[in-house]
Amino acid sequence: RMTARLVALGIDALDPTRLAAFWAAALRWTVRAGGDGSTVVVEPTDGTPFPLVVRRVAEEKVGQNRNHLDLNTVSLEDQRGTVEELVTLGGRYADVGQGADETHVVLADPEGNELCIIEPTNNFLSSCGRMGAINCDGTRAVGVFWSEVFGWPLVWDQDEETAIRVPGPTGPMITWSGPPLMPKHGKNRLCLYVAPEDGQTREELVEWLAARGASRLDAG
Repeated sequence: RMTARLVALGIDALDPTRLAAFWAAALRWTVRAGGDGSTVVVEPTDGTPFPLVVRRVAEEKVGQNRNHLDLNTVSLEDQRGTVEELVTLGGRYADVGQGADETHVVLADPEGNELCIIEPTNNFLSSCGRMGAINCDGTRAVGVFWSEVFGWPLVWDQDEETAIRVPGPTGPMITWSGPPLMPKHGKNRLCLYVAPEDGQTREELVEWLAARGASRLDAG
């Protein structure tokens, strides 16, 4: 049985150095030293089995992202402190249509990428690390696709909403919110980097993914 490995979460940026510093603070991870600034790697410090790779692109963000991160907090003080810290680092409050009674806080990073600061009483993500979830727009079929790609079972499958969990003590979850779907504005600025398992080639993996409904995308 063929599967893929999740090797990184990628995020596009006009200024990778600045955005990597923001996300290192948000995730409480560390920026890897070195490089020419066109790609900056943010390394996990909590056992998360993949880094964040911030890659320079020329295109500015258009519209609301279809993928975003949910960040866990351990107390109301931690939630408030996280919001205050990220606003001082160039984040801002964002309106994505959330209700006034929501207990999570929606922010945008310095380039407008949305993120949610999750309340400490959220039981669904409580066993995950600081990165509670990679929250994605998508149908149940998309969740089933990625479950098969990684070989990880669905840990949530209800009312068109699905989720899988990255193996390990800190997770995170990867979730798909079901319909109605958001409009597309080109390539997602957040994306999953995958690689073949040992003994498999990239060409074999691409062919296998295409047979399951994936399509090639010119991402530049």
